Amino acid sequence: MIRDQYLRDVVLQLGKYRELAERALAQISEEQLFVELGEESNSLAVIMKHMAGNMRSRWTDFLTTDGEKPDRERDRDFEVGPEDTYESVMAAWDSGWQTTLDAVSALGWADLEATVTIRGEAHTVVEAINRQLTHYAYHVGQMVFLARHLAGAKWQSLSIPKGKSADYDVAKEGSRYEVRRP
Repeated sequence: MIRDQYLRDVVLQLGKYRELAERALAQISEEQLFVELGEESNSLAVIMKHMAGNMRSRWTDFLTTDGEKPDRERDRDFEVGPEDTYESVMAAWDSGWQTTLDAVSALGWADLEATVTIRGEAHTVVEAINRQLTHYAYHVGQMVFLARHLAGAKWQSLSIPKGKSADYDVAKEGSRYEVRRP
C-alpha cells in the first residue's frame, strides 16, 4: 500500500540525512564543531543544537500535542554556552534523531489521516512530516557545506567526486555508490 511505502521512505530518507551529516562531521575536528565563519553565521554545533531542539519538540507526543512544546526555548538553540561541549552537542543530536525515528517508525497508515498542530497551525500528518523532511534537508546541506569548508584540502567527497561520474553506478538497493568494474 502506498501509505506504508511512504512511511518506509520517510524513515529511509531521515536515515540518509543523518548519515550524510555524520559523514561530513567525521571529517572535522571536535574544535571545528564550534567554528563560526562570521558574526551572523551559525557553527555546526548551533545547527545541530537547533535540529535536536526542533526534533524533540516536533516529535515528542507527535500525534497528541502541539509540535512547538511550551518548554522549548528556541532562541537558546542558537547560543553556545560553557555547558555546550562536543559531547553534549553530540548527545543532543543523537537524542533528537532517536526521538524522530522512534516517532515516525511508530506511525501506521491510519495515522496519516490525522491532523496535528505546529505552533497552533493545523497540518495533516503527511504535511507535518514533509515540513520536517525539508527542514532537516536544508540544515544538513548547511552542515555539509560548512564541514567541507572547514576540512579544506583533506575533504573527501560524500557523493560522486567531480569528474568521476562515469566511474560510478548508483546501487539499486540504497544510497551507496558502487564503482563500475570493467
